[in-house]
Amino acid sequence: MAARTDRTVWLVALAPGLALALFTLALGGLWAATLDDAGRAALMAQLGDRAALVVLLVGAVGVALGALARRLHDTWVRQPQRLAELAGPLLSGAVADVPVDGAATRGLAEVMNALARQRLELQAAIDEKVREASRSVEQERARLAALMGELQQSVVVCNLDGRILLFNRRARLQFRALAPQAAPGHVAVAGGELVGIGRSIHAVLDRQLVSHALEGLVQRLQRGVAHPSAQFVTHTRGGQLLRVHLAAVRDVALSPGAPASGLALAGYVLMIENITREFSEDAARDQLLARFTESTRASVGNLQAAVELLDESGLDDATRARLQGVVREETQATAARIAELAAHAVSSARTRWPLEDVQGADLLAAARRRLQALAEAAGRLESVSPAALSEADPDPDPDPSVWLRVDSYSLLRTLEHLGQRLLRHDPAPSRLALTLRPHRPAAGGTARVELDLSWQGAEIGSDEIARWEHEPLDSGSATVSLREVVERHDGAFWRVSGAAAGAGGLPAATGGALRFLLPRAASDGAEAMAVELADSEARPEFYDFDLFGAATAQHADAPLAALSFTVFDTETTGLNPSEGDEILQIGAARIVAGKLRREACFEQLVNPGRSIPEAGIAIHGIRPEMVADAPSIGPVLQAFAAFAEDSVLVAHNAAFDMRFLQLKEQATGIRFTQPVLDTLLLAELAQPQQSSHSLEAIAQRLGVSVLGRHTALGDALVTAEVFLKLLPLLQQRGITTLAQALEASRKTWAARLAY
Repeated sequence: MAARTDRTVWLVALAPGLALALFTLALGGLWAATLDDAGRAALMAQLGDRAALVVLLVGAVGVALGALARRLHDTWVRQPQRLAELAGPLLSGAVADVPVDGAATRGLAEVMNALARQRLELQAAIDEKVREASRSVEQERARLAALMGELQQSVVVCNLDGRILLFNRRARLQFRALAPQAAPGHVAVAGGELVGIGRSIHAVLDRQLVSHALEGLVQRLQRGVAHPSAQFVTHTRGGQLLRVHLAAVRDVALSPGAPASGLALAGYVLMIENITREFSEDAARDQLLARFTESTRASVGNLQAAVELLDESGLDDATRARLQGVVREETQATAARIAELAAHAVSSARTRWPLEDVQGADLLAAARRRLQALAEAAGRLESVSPAALSEADPDPDPDPSVWLRVDSYSLLRTLEHLGQRLLRHDPAPSRLALTLRPHRPAAGGTARVELDLSWQGAEIGSDEIARWEHEPLDSGSATVSLREVVERHDGAFWRVSGAAAGAGGLPAATGGALRFLLPRAASDGAEAMAVELADSEARPEFYDFDLFGAATAQHADAPLAALSFTVFDTETTGLNPSEGDEILQIGAARIVAGKLRREACFEQLVNPGRSIPEAGIAIHGIRPEMVADAPSIGPVLQAFAAFAEDSVLVAHNAAFDMRFLQLKEQATGIRFTQPVLDTLLLAELAQPQQSSHSLEAIAQRLGVSVLGRHTALGDALVTAEVFLKLLPLLQQRGITTLAQALEASRKTWAARLAY
């Protein structure tokens, strides 16, 4: 469109000169036609010497008329056209006013701005009324979000196409652990998660399995079942075993009195539980029982045969002794197997007690508060130390990545019980300290944590501590002892003497320490939650019920506002992908149901495997040391392809970024076959009279703040906001579907650019 605009301007400028030249020629021809031959000869003789002057005069007048025509065209044609394009965003509220561009349209622009301000004031008043009317609804949604966020079970709500429209924090943590890069040996890719608003649940659960469960759900609804549900067990690609409970979300738009069989499904709720550990424990127990059964059956057979032979008369002494030895060996072997089975049963019963993942720092803080309360009650206000007792060897707070899998209530009561005993034991003002550190297991051992309760004062004998270990806790229950709490955790408990405590890194001045060996939480929950708590400044929005009405397929005739988009950008070593330049960084954001999902973004540095020119570093700021430990392009593209699955790709000057991706298809085997929209081309369609369609220029015209420029994610977010502002402008020009946007983009002048 910009090229046609330039041709129009030149035609306007040349038209007066051409018209004057044609008029002069026509006038000269008519004049010559009225003369006889002698007159025409005299006229030609007169013009012969002055022809150049006539041509120069006609040309000068033509140029002057052309300049005047171009100025008039710019003032009375192009300025109104530009003003009309700049006024387009006023209708969608993207900008508050339009710039005054030229004296001819100054008055019109000022009137438009006054009308726009009046409209915004009225819209603000209406919005305030709507907010007041919907405040109760927002409160209910906030309560729902808070409730879902605190649930310990993974909950995901999907529409019928499997698009995620709600999930809680537990589901995010669990899905993060199920991502391919979470498995050992995989490179971690930032943003390579499996869950997100508008993402497909089929990235985790098999589509056919979910469809089969939904079919059963529909059949139960048709039979009149009030609350139908389905349950199935499935393996993930990473080898985890999930138990999934699926329940129906019915269409509330139907009449209230409609029978259950007439209620259509709007979506479904998934409650997901990782039962890998439980299944492994059950499988181990079943194997133990199977081995016990088979070996016991063989032993019983041998015993029965030996007993029958011993009953026979006439056995010689050697045979009788040999048979008695068989009876003795089989009896001992059976007794050993029974003892093994009994020990496993006792251990299983103890460790079946419900445990939870607790951050070590939180547990220590709670225990210190309880011990401080005990010390204050005993008149020892300075008895509890938040760190070690020796200032020369301070014990810092535990690493926030250290998590325990414990029964926090019983463990806190145990520490409180021991604190009471320690404060009563020594009449001198003893000081207590709590420390927590990872335990270094032997090769192949289970990851555990050492929790030490140390004291400063007199030594305490082993007999006294043994008595504390077996007496009931001061918790109102006469059936729970310290030893039972330790056994519940499949842990250990012992006393460390003062000398040994000092050698082990504890304060040398202590009278000793009581050490607990406790299980460390598995990385599939604790470390992910630690990251979650560290990078969450506020409660993120993990739900969007607007997706119930979103388009369920990426059809070419689907409205643009109903589709899902992945807006992305790349930072590269240079501008020539065909000559060896490589990707340095990929950033992307999702647009779902017309909303930019800032809480779920993709951002990852890439090791390009080559040098980075200094000229490029001055622009994007990515230095070689920043990408030295970054993953290569293969795993990054794999994670990005999963992030962008089932969506339309959007970029600014998309041909440049797509060329880099296409050149990696053969090496990585990853192809991006989705439709691609370019905000450069869309802006040219929406505002063809504007002189610049750079990202900064478009953002300025549409009222989008440009932050984080020349970073992949920063540019992707700006592009996403620009894209959302362009949609209503395209709609004003009749471009409302994906097919229309693609077809119109192909006809623009900028679409001819190649890389």
